[in-house]
Amino acid sequence: MRQNLMISRALICMGLICFSQLHAQTTAASSSTQSVSALDQKQVDHMRAMLADWPDLGRYRDENASLPSVSADQKRVVFFGDSITDSWGRRVGTFFPGEPYLNRGISGQTTPQMLIRFQQDVVHLHPAAVVILAGTNDIAGNTGPSTLGMIEDNFESMVAIAKQNGIKVVISSVLPAAAYPWKPEIKPAGEIRKLNQSLSELCRREGLVYLDYYSAMADDQGGMRVGLSSDGVHPTAKGYEIMAPLAEDAIKQVLHP
Repeated sequence: MRQNLMISRALICMGLICFSQLHAQTTAASSSTQSVSALDQKQVDHMRAMLADWPDLGRYRDENASLPSVSADQKRVVFFGDSITDSWGRRVGTFFPGEPYLNRGISGQTTPQMLIRFQQDVVHLHPAAVVILAGTNDIAGNTGPSTLGMIEDNFESMVAIAKQNGIKVVISSVLPAAAYPWKPEIKPAGEIRKLNQSLSELCRREGLVYLDYYSAMADDQGGMRVGLSSDGVHPTAKGYEIMAPLAEDAIKQVLHP
């Protein structure tokens, strides 16, 4: 019940944020004698789409419905995250060929959006394990201001839902980043370190596996090592080559302890 209330509040709050953004742009346009039709149509359409389906449940709905049933001997694993997961094997790198792993990343998403779609895109797929990678977009403020405590609450809620459904959990560290190209005013390196420490402590407290990408990819300044990222945030093929065996080892730990 508490989790449902949290999700409902998140939907209401983010709907209000999107509405206020659209209203503010419309008001500004009117005050400068511009009509709504003069606004950038793509931006207006994007905001309308967010209001209609803020967590983007429509992204994988049809694909989920067409999945075959999980066989008794199959260990399905869902990789659940944002653009770093979304791009893996789709735009860059190779995504675990021959393995029963599913990619359920959505570019730009934050942990409150992921919490809302956790049932549809994880639980309903009946995986043996889920690998969660999220948090950098929260720090960037993609869906509004977010404290580390808020991010941690969302992780704890996803972990609780997974445990209730018998799903093993791997929590990934947030990848290093010294700056966000889409939010240059934010300096995320310190916040990422703090969040990773909290996620590591959550794993210790809850008996989960902590997947430490950060240590293998960070430079001395808390940014991505040269050659591992195309923009300081998103991995190159070389970056995913480092991540893949670390993920495989973490999955083995939860499925074959």
